[in-house]
Amino acid sequence: MSEIIFDRMEERQRIDQFLANARPFLIYGPSGVGKTVLLRSVLPEFRSVLYCEDSATINLVFRSLARGLLRLQSPRASQAFRDESAIASKSAVSLKGIVLDALRDGEYSIVLDHLKRPSHSFASAVREVLGRGSTPVSVVARSSHMEDTGFLQALYGDRSQRCEIRNFDDSTAEQFARQRIKRTCLSGTNISEFLDKVLKFSGGNPGTIIALIDMAIHPKYRAEEHIKISPLYIDFRMNGGVAR
Repeated sequence: MSEIIFDRMEERQRIDQFLANARPFLIYGPSGVGKTVLLRSVLPEFRSVLYCEDSATINLVFRSLARGLLRLQSPRASQAFRDESAIASKSAVSLKGIVLDALRDGEYSIVLDHLKRPSHSFASAVREVLGRGSTPVSVVARSSHMEDTGFLQALYGDRSQRCEIRNFDDSTAEQFARQRIKRTCLSGTNISEFLDKVLKFSGGNPGTIIALIDMAIHPKYRAEEHIKISPLYIDFRMNGGVAR
């Protein structure tokens, strides 16, 4: 986990301040930049934060909130659910009512991760949460624009509420890649050429750097002590360029 937080102290401190002050915020940056890992490194310090790992739909969000409230021993949630399996048996309407009542009775913060084009109904539900009390709702998205934050964009119009996580600059990306190579004990007769290609292909994205270096360890991309760079990169792209 600490690897992708490399050189992120300023961003980490900012997220820490948002949570400490119970302020709603928007974390945004490209896939693989380390938004989730960075956020999760801070969350253990804040027990009352309800973290929704998958916020693709409002139903998923309310079920995640119910599980979080139950783990925090919310009186309302504990009364409604004997255990987490009981949450699945509740209808969406019933679940929503229980969660909203539980939020009103306590002091919590909500963080919605992996946001995907929230709809008008999704935004309405979030505003209903906000209208029931003082529960701040924060989100994690790929950008601060409409394609990711959708109808929630107006909630984070103040720049002071936003924290952008960017790809590494050239120097930091090289330090990060060298550290990863050392950690994985990767070697090869063309290791310098491979490093140059990783930096070029990744554009400084830490998740992509990790993925490419980890792939290079696999025997499929080795010819004795030589790293087969082109096949490795082609396969990476063919798989959608998936970064951690």
